[in-house]
Amino acid sequence: MQMTVKDAAKAMNVAEKTVYRWIQSGGLPAYRVAGSYRINRAMLFEWATAKRVNFREDLSAESEDLRPLPSLADALQNGGIHYRVGGADKNAVLSAMVDLLKLPDAVDRAVVRQALLTREQLQSTGVGDGIALPHVRNPGHFGFGAPAVCLGFLETPIEFGALDGNPVKVLFLPLAPDTRTHLHLLSRIAFALRHPRFKRLLEREARREDLLKAARELEPPSS
Repeated sequence: MQMTVKDAAKAMNVAEKTVYRWIQSGGLPAYRVAGSYRINRAMLFEWATAKRVNFREDLSAESEDLRPLPSLADALQNGGIHYRVGGADKNAVLSAMVDLLKLPDAVDRAVVRQALLTREQLQSTGVGDGIALPHVRNPGHFGFGAPAVCLGFLETPIEFGALDGNPVKVLFLPLAPDTRTHLHLLSRIAFALRHPRFKRLLEREARREDLLKAARELEPPSS
C-alpha cells in the first residue's frame, strides 16, 4: 500500500513538515510520483520501528483478507524458537534461519533467502540492542501460509549494520500471507521489545516455555 506524506504524518502522529524533513535528511524511504512523495507502508513501518517512532496500526483501508490476526505467542509457536543458530556473517546466519523455517513444499527456500538478502541491502533490519527483524518486502507473493515468527538466538553475535552499531544476537523472522498480517506481526514484535521483562528473557536466552508465556501475557485480554 502506498501512502502520501499526509497519510504518513497521520500514521506516526507528527506534522507533515516533520515527514518532509525525515525524507530529506533522515533516511525515510520515499519516491516521487508526479511531483509528490509516495511512501510504501511496509517500508515506513520498518523505518519507524528502527527509529523508535510510534506507528498507528490502523490497516482497515487495506483491501486484503480480513482474517483474524494472530497473537505473537501463536506466531512464535508456529514459527519455532531456536538456539545456537550458526553463521559467521549476515549471509550465513540468514541462510541458517531460512533452513529452520517451516515452509509449505511449494515455497522455494532459495528464493526466500535471496529476498531476505535483497531487503538487507536496502537497509539493515537491525533495530538495536542486539536484535534484528529480517523479513521479505512483499510477503503476499511467497505463499507462506499460516502466520508465523521464527525466533533465533545466534551462537555468535555478528555485525549486522544495526543503527546502534552493536552486533546482533537475536533474530525475529516473520512470515505472513499478506501485508496486513506482516505489519501486524512487526507491530507485535516491536511492542514486545518495549517491555523490560520480555527483553530480559531474550538477553538470557530463556526457555521456549518462558518466552511463550511472557508473549501471551503481553496480549490484551479477550473481549
